[in-house]
Amino acid sequence: MSRIAIIGGGNIGEALLTGLLRAGRRAKDIVVSERVEARARYLADQHGVLVAGVADAVRNADFVIVAVKPSDVGPVTAEIADAIAHAPGDAREQVVVSVAAGVTSAYYESKLPAGTPVIRVMPNAPMVVGAGVSAIASGRFAGQEQLEGVAALFDSVGGVLTVPESQLDAVTALSGSGPGYFFLVVEALVDGGVAAGLSRSVATDLVVQTMAGSAAMLLDRMSRTGGSGPDVDTAPGADVDTTPDTTPAQLRAVITSPGGTTAAGLAELEKGGLRAALAAAIQAAKTRSEQLGITSE
Repeated sequence: MSRIAIIGGGNIGEALLTGLLRAGRRAKDIVVSERVEARARYLADQHGVLVAGVADAVRNADFVIVAVKPSDVGPVTAEIADAIAHAPGDAREQVVVSVAAGVTSAYYESKLPAGTPVIRVMPNAPMVVGAGVSAIASGRFAGQEQLEGVAALFDSVGGVLTVPESQLDAVTALSGSGPGYFFLVVEALVDGGVAAGLSRSVATDLVVQTMAGSAAMLLDRMSRTGGSGPDVDTAPGADVDTTPDTTPAQLRAVITSPGGTTAAGLAELEKGGLRAALAAAIQAAKTRSEQLGITSE
């Protein structure tokens, strides 16, 4: 099994670590590098993994995952570059995987030994429970086999999509930051339920189960159109529309009766500018990702 070094034991690093262990990765195959001593002890005690310095973590790793803040990428990359340069001559080629927002693959390639394969990944927090989604983009020197290896790694903690690197700031704004938007919406709905007369515990259970069920419903409908066509049998020539409702807009229309309660609630959301607010949030997050970024220039 491949050996993994996670450089950075903060929120995103620990979320990935937790997801990998939950998916069946052996603790002995993962090394974490964390500079804060108290945090390092916590990770070792909580997850049973070896915690080491950057050089020791990188030395025997097949995948080196950079999971630090963008502002810390420079010094960490210098340490990784030194470790790779001094790796034994018979060592397998190490793949550097960055989950740091905004930092381009060209930046890493300009700092690491010539030809080092680099792959950027933007995962999100639900990978901690195996339900994340990650977008991956290949750098200049990463081959198909290496891309597939990284995809398999992140597929164990959720879904994986391959995108051009130019789209990763948008991915960061939508799915990377998306859980934050979701939790705010859940919080607001719970508050609305309390204002309508429910206890907070009942409102919370109702909202969370409704969100989970609605997502499951949409995923189920989407899975039915994976190239197999409609799953309803009709007589030849029958004038029946068997196309399943597979988009959020279609499903929203299905559950919205004219003049009903859902229609009344949706009208208020449209009046309050929900769509515009979410679009503005995504654009703001994308802009911030671009500002945080480090390029090779």
